[in-house]
This record gives sequence, structure tokens and C-alpha cells, in this order.
Amino acid sequence: MDSLDSRNRPPRSLLMALVLASVTLITLDFHSRADSPVEPARRVMGEAFGPIETATATVVRPFTGIPSWFRSRDSLSEEIRDLEAENSELKSEVATSGFDQNRLEEFDGLTQAAESLGQALVPARVVAYGSSQSFSNTVTIDAGSNAGLGPDMTVINNDGLVGRVLRVTRSTATVLLITDTESIVGGRVGSSMEIGFVHGNGSLADDELDLKLVDGAVIPAKHDTVVTWGSSQGPYQPGVPVGRVTDVYTSLRESSQRAVVVPFVNFSALDVVGVMVPTGTTSDRAVIEADGALR
Repeated sequence: MDSLDSRNRPPRSLLMALVLASVTLITLDFHSRADSPVEPARRVMGEAFGPIETATATVVRPFTGIPSWFRSRDSLSEEIRDLEAENSELKSEVATSGFDQNRLEEFDGLTQAAESLGQALVPARVVAYGSSQSFSNTVTIDAGSNAGLGPDMTVINNDGLVGRVLRVTRSTATVLLITDTESIVGGRVGSSMEIGFVHGNGSLADDELDLKLVDGAVIPAKHDTVVTWGSSQGPYQPGVPVGRVTDVYTSLRESSQRAVVVPFVNFSALDVVGVMVPTGTTSDRAVIEADGALR
């Protein structure tokens, strides 16, 4: 067995020769770079095995890329979900931008109205339309006794007179609109300072009110502005804009004048309103003071 093993083992001199040849080739290749003596051999090997390596990589790549494919797919799915959520949020912002801008303008208008009228206001939103007992034109607002509201308080918006508070709960209040047939508002014609009474016609769509002056001989002028001539005791504070005279009718039989007044307020699109309260009123929400400051 020992003799057989010695016959199969290569001579030591052959191993040394191979090692020396390898070192020589490495040295020549390192120092000669592009003009290396082994460069032709390397080129031949590359041309022979290059296509095989390319084909093998093409076949193996789908299998070696499976883990990264799953990771990429999960990452892309998460990115798509984030983009969809962001897109939905942007669409919502665009859809409500006009609504938010309008509401901001109404709040700004209440601030100016408080300064102009010299009255503190509690801002509120209209949350419902409906009738209340014998009254046909009422709205419900989201402020009540906790906000400092009480019956017979004047309600306005940034355009003019809305109505008066009928009754309150802790968190809501019912407001009688000046369009109701039972509503009577003391009005004063701007140019002549004549006083009369403004009556509602019971319709939110028909934007007309009737004004009858106390002095039947006085004829209101078209385009005259009508404001309230109430008192500080309510239910209507003085000087609140009501509307503008558009037509005047004379009754020879009754010897009276009837003027048609178009209100400044669009009652079919009520949103933000302000309820006049005494200065210093305790409220569960911010109050717009008479100087326009928030408290």
C-alpha cells in the first residue's frame, strides 16, 4: 500500500515547478498590465466563457432576485397606499377650500359688524332649519345658555339682521327669522329717518319683506336702506341693517304707503351668525367684543 501511494503522489519537483510558474505569471501580469504576456490567454478565456456566464446569470437572476422582489413589492405597495391617502386628503382640501374660505370671510364679517355696531357677539353656526310651534321660519344654532345666550337677543350675520332668539337650551337656541309671517321688526328709512314696521312674508325663497311707515303720507325712496330702530332692551338692537327698498305701492283707499324691502341676508344659505350679548358675558366659547377683539 505504501508503494502504491508513493506511485500516485506527484513528484515534489513538479509541485515546486508549478508554484514557481504561477508566481512568475502573476508577477508578469501585475507589472505589465495591458501588455501582459497572459493577456491573450485571458482574452481567449473571456471570449469562451463570457457568453456562458451571461446566459447563466440570466437564468439564475429571477431566482436570486425573488427575496428583493418581495421586498420591493411590499415597499411599493406601502408607497402606493401613502400616495393614495395623500391624494385623497388633497382632493378633500380642494373640495372644501371654497367652503372654508367662505366661512372665514363670514367670521371676519362678524368681527367688522361687532366694531361697527359697538356690540359684543357670540359666534354660532346654523345646524337646522325648521318650524317651531306657530312659527314657520326658524333655525337652530349650536350655541345656548352655556354660551351666554337668552331669549329676545338679536341675531345677525356679516350681511345684516337675521332674527331674534326665541328660546334656548344649554347647547342650542331657536332663532325666529325676520322672514316669518309672525315677525315684526321696527325699521327706520335711512334718508328720511321715518319709522315703520317690517313684516315677513313666510318664505325663505321669496326675498321680499313689507315695510309700512307710521306716517302714511311719507313715500319711501327706492334704494333707501332700512335699519332697525329698536332699543338696547331688545329684542332688536338699533342700527342693524335690514334691507333695501326696491318698490313702493300707494293705496288710495287706505291712504297708506307700502314699500317692498329686499333683505341683505340670504336666508336660504345661512351658516355663521352672531348673537348680540352684553359686554363681559360669560361664555363657553370665544366672544367677539365690541372692539373686534376675541375674548
